[in-house]
Amino acid sequence: MTLGSNLTLRFAEPADCDVLFGLIQQLAEYEKLSHAVTGNAIALQEHLFGSPKFVDAILAEYAGQSVGFALFFYNYSTFLTKPGIYLEDLFVVPEYRRQGIGKALLSKLAQIAVERNCGRLEWSVLDWNEPAQKFYRSMGADILEDWRICRVTEQSMAQLAARYNIS
Repeated sequence: MTLGSNLTLRFAEPADCDVLFGLIQQLAEYEKLSHAVTGNAIALQEHLFGSPKFVDAILAEYAGQSVGFALFFYNYSTFLTKPGIYLEDLFVVPEYRRQGIGKALLSKLAQIAVERNCGRLEWSVLDWNEPAQKFYRSMGADILEDWRICRVTEQSMAQLAARYNIS
């Protein structure tokens, strides 16, 4: 399959939220994390298009069919004193992999980062996902072995918020 003019990358629109959420569910299944999906297309639409807007998404369409996406948001580097883009998820439907769609999505995000004067484009990759790590390295990414992700989720977040009530 050659992509050529059959591949379209575009910002998601409100009418795309059901399709985008379906792709998110496929990603979760691939990562063996289906049990972690507790959201829905309605919440996704609110976060993509509401006020405030929390995330952006690029849809990849091949011959009119949605076959992948990149969901991202802004972060900030205090050392660079510049915004950055954090890629939360990049996914291409398995039967469309190795066709350049992931490369096109990553390149599009890099273009957006350059246009918006961002200092970095960052994301995480699961330690077991060797194919993704190899792909990201081939695209010029460094995988930072000396950094670890810290996460506080709902119950722990409520406990942390209540720990010190400083006004």
